[in-house]
Amino acid sequence: MDQKKKRNDRFINSVIRITGYSSILFVLLILFFLLREGLPALASTPLKTLLSVRWYPIEGYFGIIPLILGSILVTVVATLIALPFGIGAAVYLSEVAPPWIRDILKPIIEILAGIPSVVLGFIGILVFVPFIRKFLDIPTGLTAFTGAVLLGLISIPTIVSVAEDALNTVPNSYRQASLALGATRWQTIWDVTLPAAKSGVLTAVMLGIGRSMGETMAVMMVTGNAATMPVRLNSLFTPIRTMTATIASEMGEVAAGSQHYQVLFLIGIVLFLLSLVINIFASLASTKSRQRSERLLS
Repeated sequence: MDQKKKRNDRFINSVIRITGYSSILFVLLILFFLLREGLPALASTPLKTLLSVRWYPIEGYFGIIPLILGSILVTVVATLIALPFGIGAAVYLSEVAPPWIRDILKPIIEILAGIPSVVLGFIGILVFVPFIRKFLDIPTGLTAFTGAVLLGLISIPTIVSVAEDALNTVPNSYRQASLALGATRWQTIWDVTLPAAKSGVLTAVMLGIGRSMGETMAVMMVTGNAATMPVRLNSLFTPIRTMTATIASEMGEVAAGSQHYQVLFLIGIVLFLLSLVINIFASLASTKSRQRSERLLS
């Protein structure tokens, strides 16, 4: 019986190890494919052209700076919108809401996180675009702000779900000790519970940022897809184009191996690197926070 149990344990450990290694292998294969298809763009396209401010491939203009800045602008504003609502909703579900409300809202949030982005983009075109155009009295509602609002709403369920799970892992003894020392309920939440769950909350925020940066269909449908430089104060309320939208809208129309094709894959490399940097910073911050908490407890 013991031998059979040991064999089962070894089998399960082997499966888990293979699964972990395969995920790393898949990421490396994706990176290899991107590098193979995108790096030739550095040889076929002058660096001055790539770093220009005009994207018009038909005329040979392959400036990717407007696309990068457009993605960053939408992602930053979407994060600023999603962060207070996401963290606030997670705190409410974990610390304030009665159990019957939590049992209703939690499944709804999980369902919202699984709605296809193209459906959300369709809703954005029908609802957000005309509303923002009329409310702000601007020529078009297809703007960076519209895309940021929509991406913020898309990111909120992810942030709420992960942050709420992190808050739930905080031992009740922390809360009871804080209340016993005379702290109010909100002081306990702000000064004890949230700092104790900082690692998980930070992970939730980073996942939300990744979701915003990697979103394609929704942002492509509501931002106007104009490759302009978002450097003016009113750029938030003008059409822009993101890297993901550019790849999705143009990849199907280019000839394989052409200069345009290679530059699109180069954009994919830039997007991959940006996502990698975000994940590295999130991992480092999470590790430091966990080590600090362990030192305090010891």
